[in-house]
Amino acid sequence: MAENGVNPPSAFPPSVDPRSGFDGVTKTFRSLRPAFTLPSPTVPLSVASYAFSLLPSPLPSHTAIIDAATGAAVSFPDLLSQSRSLAASLRAHLGLSNGHVAFILSPNSLEIPALYLALLSLGAVPAPANPASTPAEIASLVRLSNPTVAFAVSSTAAALPRHLPTFLLDSPEFHSFLTSTATSTATPAAEVRQSDVAAILFSSGTTGQVKAVKLTHRSFIALAAAVYAMRREGPPKAMLLAAPMFHMMGFVLALKGVVLLTTTVLMGGNRAGATEMLRAAAQYKVTEITAAPPVVVAMGRPEVVAGLDLSALERVVCGGAPLHPASAERFMARFPRVKLSQGYGLTEGGGVSLSIGPDECSNVRSAGRLHYNVEAKIVDTVTGEALSVGQEGELWIRGPAIMKGYVGDDEANASTFDSDGWLKTGDLCYFDHDGFLYIVDRLKELIKYKAYQVAPAELELLLQSLPEIMEAAVVPYPHEEAGQIPMAFVVRQPGSNLSEAEIIDFVAKKVAPYKKIRKVAFVDSIPKSATGKILRRELSKQALSSSISRL
Repeated sequence: MAENGVNPPSAFPPSVDPRSGFDGVTKTFRSLRPAFTLPSPTVPLSVASYAFSLLPSPLPSHTAIIDAATGAAVSFPDLLSQSRSLAASLRAHLGLSNGHVAFILSPNSLEIPALYLALLSLGAVPAPANPASTPAEIASLVRLSNPTVAFAVSSTAAALPRHLPTFLLDSPEFHSFLTSTATSTATPAAEVRQSDVAAILFSSGTTGQVKAVKLTHRSFIALAAAVYAMRREGPPKAMLLAAPMFHMMGFVLALKGVVLLTTTVLMGGNRAGATEMLRAAAQYKVTEITAAPPVVVAMGRPEVVAGLDLSALERVVCGGAPLHPASAERFMARFPRVKLSQGYGLTEGGGVSLSIGPDECSNVRSAGRLHYNVEAKIVDTVTGEALSVGQEGELWIRGPAIMKGYVGDDEANASTFDSDGWLKTGDLCYFDHDGFLYIVDRLKELIKYKAYQVAPAELELLLQSLPEIMEAAVVPYPHEEAGQIPMAFVVRQPGSNLSEAEIIDFVAKKVAPYKKIRKVAFVDSIPKSATGKILRRELSKQALSSSISRL
């Protein structure tokens, strides 16, 4: 295998450019990663069983999960034992089996990975939700997912609908289930098929109504297999998991820790800040961090990392939003021996692209190359024509990790998939001649200025290059003549007196006239999702409020 996990030219048919992966006949882009064989889709198999099958016997006794706040830990043998005991207890005492949905409302905790593995092994369907959601939002998610039972903690249980049977993860009874040696003598568990729904994950809802994404056991088996294939790059010894496990990223990272036998350092809460994350990374000698761009930006600042021993760190995986190249370069200057691996993925399709190895990671403007077993095409948003290298269009993807569909939303399913099973991501992208993927912006978030389309992400990256700006977000602002104009929300560095006029003038000198920032609001913070995505809908509402409109 060639450097950075790229296939040699002989691995492709003549119609495929081995450099870019573009197939001139089908007008699709092929992954440059070596293909690997997945289990036959007809073989009954849960993702939990598949993950366990990858583990050595006997299991090493080192720590599987450690709570960063308390130091409480679970070893790999104990995690495996707990998940099996819990599965038997949930089946015997709660009657959970194949197809039952279990709504989960809890912050990150040591119990969640064992609960996920137990439910998945039974064929029951975890449907984890953000514990910061309001009771009305939770009621809507419960109606959408139609659960049989809920799992919560004492601090979140009151937000659940009263009619839903609820089991507390911090109760003595649940902990007894984790260590029970009794096994059920009832009818054997139903067979789990790979095509069965494994989990329901709620999309972030950053651009519209929250949707319930159905992901199959086959989806997660493909993701686990891709993680396992990456062990040749050197699995992390200790991995920081700050992403919430109710989100796709956190869900997959929890699975990754099991498959690679990596110690997972678990951050609690919904929004661990950069300082807390880096302190935990230093304390537990973490070798890999997965983080949103604000953490990478913070790591490039001397005052944030001062006094922290991050010498064990080998890799930072960055995703969730664009990272400005200047921020990436500052990070690499401060941590020259640490690989900065950028990637792109989505709840509906799992990991799509990733930078692997030093050469790929040095391309700081891209989101890496297509992941294992993923194929893609770039489609003209007007004509529907499949485009070639260097041409911008909507990214469509296909592969074994793609979702089964949205729960109860036939209209969204029809608009998201084409007749050949391609999933339309809604992202404006292009591939270069070396097979690197570049994310331009969300199609639905493009600002319509007169007859032009303006990408907010492009302007945000430009604003973030100003040293006096800590964070920035750009949203459309209604305008009678132009339709929409770009408006910037800016968080200034402490002590900065940067003015609206200075920002407008700076951007105007860097972009075409139709892309200019025409309105600025200074704020204390930018609202983001739990995984670091800018919540532009919230900012758009602020832009229309009386306090902002008078600026």
